[in-house]
Amino acid sequence: MPKQMFLNLSVKDLNKTIEFFTKLGFTFNPQFTDKHATCMIVSETIYVMLLVEPFFQTFIKKQICDASKNTEAIIGISVDSRKEVDSLVNTAIQAGALEYREPQDHGWMYGRGFQDLNGHLWEFFYMDLKAMPKN
Repeated sequence: MPKQMFLNLSVKDLNKTIEFFTKLGFTFNPQFTDKHATCMIVSETIYVMLLVEPFFQTFIKKQICDASKNTEAIIGISVDSRKEVDSLVNTAIQAGALEYREPQDHGWMYGRGFQDLNGHLWEFFYMDLKAMPKN
C-alpha cells in the first residue's frame, strides 16, 4: 500500500470551511466527518483533516496558531495546467479567500496562492518539467 499523507488543520467554522472547499471541487469522506471534523480528499493518497479548534486542541499541548496573523505552513498542490491554477484561485477568491501575493510565473512553473477563510495559505501550481531549465 502506498504511503498516505494526512495534513491536519484547525478551523473556526467547519460548515463554512466545507462549503468553501466544495466550491473548489474537493470532496469529503463521510466516514470521517462529524460535527468536530471532516476528511477532505485531495488525491488517492493525500487528505486534509479539517478539525474545529476545540477538537484540534485535544491533540496538542501547545496553543493553536492564529493563521490569520501567523503562518504555520503553505500547502502546495500541483494541478494539470496554468488554466486550472487560475480557475481554482479565482474560484477561491469569489468564495471569500484573499490572494496573498502576486502570481509567480517562471515560464516552466506557474503558481498562485490564497489565504482561506481560516487564514491558512494554499498554493496551486503547474509545472512543465520538460521546459525546466537544465542549469
